[in-house]
Amino acid sequence: MRKRTQARECALQILYQADLRKETAEKLFLDYWRDSEVGSEVSDFASSLVLGTLKNIEKIDDTITGYASNWKLSRMAVIDRNVLRLATYELLFCDDIPQKVSINEAVDLAKKFGDMESGKFVNGILDKISKEETKSGKAS
Repeated sequence: MRKRTQARECALQILYQADLRKETAEKLFLDYWRDSEVGSEVSDFASSLVLGTLKNIEKIDDTITGYASNWKLSRMAVIDRNVLRLATYELLFCDDIPQKVSINEAVDLAKKFGDMESGKFVNGILDKISKEETKSGKAS
């Protein structure tokens, strides 16, 4: 598995825990990395994704809600919600990551960790965000 793909899996697992446990990022990192055997390149990228997502969670959640027709964020499956958060952070704030890569990686995560329809659900929302929110460049 590629390092960035592995890092996204780690980031998703940490965001999932953050969503359920409502603890600080420091506590989540301490608990997660203690039992993990990944290299620093993976842990550094995963940590940057988590911190960026949590720092911008209000804008990210507002953006997702705006494009998730007939869906409240609180009613989405926890995995789907956090895959969307992670990928939306990448789409809006990570200029060095191509949009197609962010979307493809998110769809793969949704398929791997979500249910049978998660991939389609995530793809539909991220495609809309990609086309509309990033027309004039990524957010700052």
